[in-house]
Amino acid sequence: MGTRSLTYVYTEGREFDGKIYLPRPIVCMYRQFDGYPEGHGAELAKFLSGFKIVNGLGLDKPTKTANGMGCLAAQIIAHFKTEAGQFYMEEPRLKQDCGQEYEYHVYENKVEIYKNWPSETTIFSGTYAELNEFCKEQEKAI
Repeated sequence: MGTRSLTYVYTEGREFDGKIYLPRPIVCMYRQFDGYPEGHGAELAKFLSGFKIVNGLGLDKPTKTANGMGCLAAQIIAHFKTEAGQFYMEEPRLKQDCGQEYEYHVYENKVEIYKNWPSETTIFSGTYAELNEFCKEQEKAI
């Protein structure tokens, strides 16, 4: 049996017309196996490393740029989904049960990882760069 995981990508939090809108999940990607931090976490960290989230694109676009979180979500899916199977899209609702052992929550400036079995525990919260270091440490611990 594989180590299943869910990866959520959230909208940017913002203020508009005097109202504060909190980040909400816009994408949920289910991974069938290798969902542990030294597997999926390390791949996600490598992909996100050096990414710049912008609001509007100019003429010169650095290679690791996303025009908002919706753009980043599309790039994450394109990066991971290269063939049939392994990755699937799920409705982006929180507290769903897909048999996942890990959850990755990607925000504009940070990532959080939860271990869901036997109980939900936060095992990481930090920047994209810090995620890379955390996953390297997890791999060394094996």
